[in-house]
Amino acid sequence: MKIFIARAADVLLGGGVVTCPTEGVYGLSCMPDDPLAVMRLLALKRRDPSKGLILIAADPAQLDDWVDWQHAELPAPDPSFPVTWIVKAAEQVSPLVRGEHAGIAVRIVTNPVARALCEAVDSPLVSTSANLAGERTARNRFVLRRKFGGCVDYLVPGDCGPASGPSEIRDLRTGDVLRRKSP
Repeated sequence: MKIFIARAADVLLGGGVVTCPTEGVYGLSCMPDDPLAVMRLLALKRRDPSKGLILIAADPAQLDDWVDWQHAELPAPDPSFPVTWIVKAAEQVSPLVRGEHAGIAVRIVTNPVARALCEAVDSPLVSTSANLAGERTARNRFVLRRKFGGCVDYLVPGDCGPASGPSEIRDLRTGDVLRRKSP
C-alpha cells in the first residue's frame, strides 16, 4: 500500500490528477492549490466551475489555509455516513475551488487510502466523484478504469468504504441539508 500512496503523492505534487477510493465512491483528486490541475479535473469531469468542489483532509488542521474557522468546528466523521460540510471559506480560496460561493465544501475523510494520501502530500485534496457530470458514480475499479483509465495520471488502488454513494452535504452554519445521502 505504501508504494501506491508514494506514487500517487508524487503524481499529485507534480500537478497530476488521480482517482482515489473514498468512503462511498471513487473520486477524482488533485492538489487544490494547483490551478492547472483543478482546471484539468473540472474538464475531465465536465463539471461547471461555478458549482465548486469538495476538499477532503486527514484532519481539520490540513484545512487551516482554506477555512475561516471562526465559530466553526466540524463534527467527528462517521465512516458509514460521510458528511461534507459547507463552511466559510478563507479569503484567499480560489473560485476554482469554491465556485461562486462564499463557503467551501470540506470533509474529514475516513477511508484509509484517501486519508493516507492526504497525509502523504500534507494537504487537503480536491475530491469529486469519478463520473461525468450528471452520470452515475463509479463504485468499482472496472468501471473506473473504463471511464477514466486513459485520462488520469494514476488510479490509486484500494476499495471504497462502507457508505453507499456520495456523501451528504450539509451547511455547518444553518444545518440545512443541501444533498441527501443516497440510500
